[in-house]
Parts: sequence; C-alpha cells; structure tokens
Amino acid sequence: MTDALVNLPPHLRRRLEGALDTGLISASSSAATVGSVLGLHDGADALLAELNALERMEVSGRAAAAWLRAVEQARARSSSPDLVWSGPEVPGLHARDTRRVYEELLGNARRSVWVSTYVYFDGPRAFATLARRMDAIPELRVTMLLNIQRGRGDTTAADQLVRRFADRLWTADWPGETRPRVFYDPRSLEIDGPAGVLHAKAVVADGESVFTTSANLTDAALDRNIELGVLIRDRALAASVTSHFQGLIDRKVLRPLPTD
Repeated sequence: MTDALVNLPPHLRRRLEGALDTGLISASSSAATVGSVLGLHDGADALLAELNALERMEVSGRAAAAWLRAVEQARARSSSPDLVWSGPEVPGLHARDTRRVYEELLGNARRSVWVSTYVYFDGPRAFATLARRMDAIPELRVTMLLNIQRGRGDTTAADQLVRRFADRLWTADWPGETRPRVFYDPRSLEIDGPAGVLHAKAVVADGESVFTTSANLTDAALDRNIELGVLIRDRALAASVTSHFQGLIDRKVLRPLPTD
C-alpha cells in the first residue's frame, strides 16, 4: 500500500518529512502541490493516494513524518546506496544531484570530513560550503587531498611547484579563516612525467557517509557533465576509506602542503 512512499529516494523522503511536519503538504493537498514541493515530474498522484490511505488510519501530519523517518532509519541501517548523477535528468527516474550531495555532506558535517579530488576550479566557489562550515564549527577536523600537476614542458623544481600551489590555495582559492590540513602526491611532480597522480574523487563525512564519484570539484563536473557516483551510509566502509588515506599519509606517499 505504501510502495510509492517507501521507495522514494532518501533525499525526497526527507523533503516530504519536512513538508508534512510544517503542514506544507497534507493528504488534502493537490497533486500539483506535492509535485512542486518535492520537485517531482511525475508520481505525485501515487504519493497523494498513499498519504490519504495513511490519514484514513489516523496517521497524518507529524505522525506521518515520524513514520517516514522510521523508514529512513531502517534504510540507513541496511546501507542502501544512492546513485548520484550530474548532467541532464532522465524523466521518471529519481537520482541524487552531485552538487547537492557535496553541499549536504560538507555543509552538515560536525566532526570530520575527508575530501579528495583530482582537480578543482574557482576555489572560492568550490570550497565555499566547507569553509563556512569550518568557520562555524571550530572542532570540525577537515583533511583535503589535492593533486598538483606539472604543466607539459615545465622544468620548474618540484618544491617550487608545491610552494606556488600552496600560495595560490591559501591566498586566492581558500575562502575561509580556518584552514584544513592538505596533502598531495609528490609522484605527480616528477620531472620526467608523473609516476602516479592523486585521482580519487571522494568525500567521507563524520565517519558515517561515503561518497565516491567520477566528478571533480568543478562547475562542469558538478552540474553539466554526465558524471556518476554512489553515496553509502556505512561506518565500516567509511572507516576503511579513511584508514587507507591515513595509511598513505603515514607512509609519506601523501605529503603535507605548506600552510605558511
């Protein structure tokens, strides 16, 4: 009876919970209102029918929102992954949006964040959400893993390239007062060509949520390119990812970027 509600993607289910809590949506709402509030292209009629069925069982408003949260918690315990896409939408198929997932994870973290990306453009925009969160919550511990590239034909010494990258990051690209710790892979700077690069694109938030994606931190990758990722809420997986990154740091495969 409640397939349409239970099978809503988690981000739409949370949006519906909030709308039920505030009275923005109720069983007496129109399908057009439900679709507008949730951003649905279709499927609003089925959701409304199930909300009406719940109301007939005297489950409505905040009680219906509480029921949906119980479903959300059960799904979280089962570690059901969310697919996350960038680019053109496919009508009738629900999917998380890459930029929104980045902003939700970085903007809601309270304890720790690990971010790895191969490339970023427009640092003040790319890092804005994370920088604001760090300034608002001083105890938030953030580790960023960034790739430093050597341009074709550039014979500049590796330490100078690192210094140039650090100066640009801290003076022009990082928009916050509180700084994260940043690491890079020195193999990318070998003068005869990179022996390896830091190509992983991932976020781990609060030791609970893991987001891996093909998207870099660029407007094109977050909004326009066709990119695919997966978001999983699993503490064991989160611990495995952060332990691997930390192991690379401990072995000095990844090295700290200067902060001054």
